[in-house]
Order: sequence, then structure tokens, then C-alpha cells
Amino acid sequence: MKVAFTSSTGDIIDEHFGQTSSFHVWEIGPEEAHFVTSVGAITTCEDEEDRIAARANAIADCSIVYTMQIGGPAAAKLVARKIHPMKTNVEVPVAEIVGKLQEVLRGTPPPWLRKAMNKNTSASFLDE
Repeated sequence: MKVAFTSSTGDIIDEHFGQTSSFHVWEIGPEEAHFVTSVGAITTCEDEEDRIAARANAIADCSIVYTMQIGGPAAAKLVARKIHPMKTNVEVPVAEIVGKLQEVLRGTPPPWLRKAMNKNTSASFLDE
């Protein structure tokens, strides 16, 4: 599954969803994980609603976005697009989150994570 991180360097989750200049996207599975790309966060929209929508569109193929902070309206818009926002509240190394996600994926992921893993497939976690 693809996971986006709000980071100024790509190494540490250190930015607010609405303030980040780019999203660092990883492909994460139980046994392998690798950096895919950096996606620019569109910030030229004057209207906050448009800016949130543009950011959500930029990471539309991601199942999860990890960020230090995110506002309620932005989080709701992501959830409506089946992107699960995860707030860290503090700076956290991306590698630490990647490792923790892989550990969970190797075990029995909670229902919300199984659903996120199947975001871009036609199968439902309820079919398992």
C-alpha cells in the first residue's frame, strides 16, 4: 500500500498537513518497503477548501498519510477519499513508522488497516 508522509527532508515527519511543501510517498508491504516519490503539495489555491482538495488529490493513490498535525476539515476530506490521516503530534522518523507498519502488517492488522490495504483493489477486507 502507498503511504504519504509530511516531511521537510523525507526522513522525519515534521510538518503540518496544511503547511507541507511536499509529500514523501512510500510503498509499504509486510516484507518490503521502499520510497516511491515526492509529490509537491499544491499551495497556490487561495481558498482553503480548494487547497485541501488539491492536497488530497496529490496523494489520492495513498491509503494513509502520516503528519504531525492536521485540522478537522482536512482530516474529514481525506477520510471521505478513503485516505486515513494519522497524527504523530511530535517529530517521528519515517523509518520508525515504516518499521512499525510492517510489523503490524506481518501480524493481524486491525480492520481499518486491512481496509486501507485494499483501497486500490476491488476486493473488500470483508471478503477474507
